[in-house]
Amino acid sequence: MRAASAFAAVCLTIFLAGCSGHKAVTSAPAAAPTLAGDPAHPGATQGWVDTKLYFGLGPADHPEQGIGEARWREFLDREVTPRFPDGLSVLDIYGQWQGKSQSSPERLHTKCLVIDYPDTQPNLDRIEAIRAAWKKITGDQSVMRVTQPADVSF
Repeated sequence: MRAASAFAAVCLTIFLAGCSGHKAVTSAPAAAPTLAGDPAHPGATQGWVDTKLYFGLGPADHPEQGIGEARWREFLDREVTPRFPDGLSVLDIYGQWQGKSQSSPERLHTKCLVIDYPDTQPNLDRIEAIRAAWKKITGDQSVMRVTQPADVSF
């Protein structure tokens, strides 16, 4: 029993000695931005937002009945890219939507457009113009928009 106590005391002493003099690391250092001096792709931002727009392309189970890839890219090239030429992301997702007069939800093949930009009125107007253009082209009731503050670095 005495040998076990002595062994435990030695182990505790070695452990504590190993811990002394070392500082705890609380977070990894931030990577330096790779782009600097480019206003469209700054090293750090203030007052930027992240907007996600959800576009229903058609029935998830029958994609041939909805908007095809060629028509989506045409919309992207004509309505979105000229308004936000500095970059954006497009995600293919599955979505669900239930309109006011519907008794069950529509299951939709959906595109999620993600754009990060300075939070200014002209940029907000560009977002609304994109939404209005889609509704005009497709006759859809809405394009869901989610906007939140963003800490962006390139």
